[in-house]
Amino acid sequence: MSEDTVLKDVAEGKLDALEFLTAVNIACIEASGLDPDTLMLVRIAALAAIDAPAASWFANLGAASLTDITLEQVRGALIAIAPLIGTPKVISASAKILEAIEMA
Repeated sequence: MSEDTVLKDVAEGKLDALEFLTAVNIACIEASGLDPDTLMLVRIAALAAIDAPAASWFANLGAASLTDITLEQVRGALIAIAPLIGTPKVISASAKILEAIEMA
């Protein structure tokens, strides 16, 4: 399903919120051209950058568990972006990752 199709279906009320989020994620994954491991590391960096809530971490770490990335790689990604997003956001992300793991 292309991004245009997803947006059209949402505009016409053909998709509920969960279907929309699923469809958008699938469209973005396909359009990115990234391998699953790289895609998840990019998403982890983005979650840290926006100080995402634990529920978002929970959903994305669940998806990440289906890839070959390790916690060491997640840690490395957070270290790599720390100079760009700031130490407080990295610390916040680390705490929310632990909270998300406890949700599982």
